[in-house]
Amino acid sequence: MSAAPGRAKKDESFLGRLGGTLVRKKKAREGRPVSAFLSEGGVENAERTMLDPTSRDNPKFKELQRVLIDWINNELEEERIIVKDLEEDLYDGQVLQKLFEKLSGRKLNVAEVTQSEIGQKQKLQTVLEAVNEMLRPQGWSVEWGVDSIHSKSLVAIVYLLVALAMHFQAPIRLPEHVSVQVVVVRKREGMLQTSHVSKELTTTTEMMIGRFERDAFDTLLDHAPDKLNVVKTSLITFVNKHLNKLNLEVTELESQFADGVYLVLLMGLLEDYFVPLYNFYLTPESFEQKVHNVAFAFELMQDGGIKKPKARPEDVVNLNLKSTLRVLYNLFTNYKNSE
Repeated sequence: MSAAPGRAKKDESFLGRLGGTLVRKKKAREGRPVSAFLSEGGVENAERTMLDPTSRDNPKFKELQRVLIDWINNELEEERIIVKDLEEDLYDGQVLQKLFEKLSGRKLNVAEVTQSEIGQKQKLQTVLEAVNEMLRPQGWSVEWGVDSIHSKSLVAIVYLLVALAMHFQAPIRLPEHVSVQVVVVRKREGMLQTSHVSKELTTTTEMMIGRFERDAFDTLLDHAPDKLNVVKTSLITFVNKHLNKLNLEVTELESQFADGVYLVLLMGLLEDYFVPLYNFYLTPESFEQKVHNVAFAFELMQDGGIKKPKARPEDVVNLNLKSTLRVLYNLFTNYKNSE
């Protein structure tokens, strides 16, 4: 079968929408030689933190960055903003401003484009003040600041994005137990002292979900975990009521929905329309094709007025039972009376 159509290629850079008139000044990434701390006249007892180079290659840390980048690009798609690198694309406050405005529905009083360092820091100050004002009452520990973000501290940027994603209930699954090693440099009596500190960026999914409003499925499992088999039976009855119209039958929820085909077909049945076969892979073979199918089904759900599932398409494809049940339970609550 021919490849399913992809989205139109977006601008290579989110600055493309500015007509190419703005050129970013390249700034050194965090982790400059610590000797620079002395040459810059660092004050006594001053402290600087840098990401340990070994942590930069941590697979779970890389996965966390990928999930956050995909989330930002999805949120800011209408702005034609494309983020490729968290350090290079977020340090000046431009993307953070747009992201906060989109998530909060608030318009910030800042200049649209700022090339000077002073202007960038002023924008960051305004954005972070709005973010902190919103997050502090929720018990968040502020692990970021104007200087750390502007100096491209990847740890500070990721801390901030994780907090925003959790506060606004982003429909993504953050990798669990992501920690990095940070090098802390202090100046004492004209000498540099270094130490290593472990920073925990994410905990367990359950704990992270617990920071914001839980959905009906979470509540169900919390109060009646013994009812899991009853729930599965009810969901199987629900999906088969509709899939039987196509002479299809489900017996195993986690495995039979993993390639996204039944999920797409089910949405067409629930919304009473035919889904063109060229929109998805009827016999997906690769992981990417299965993810495409599940993601497409999620789009159909949103078209039907259902909130985008919290689960990631990858979780469903990877046979994550709770993620699959969460998606199906959401459909059940919305369409249980459909014929």
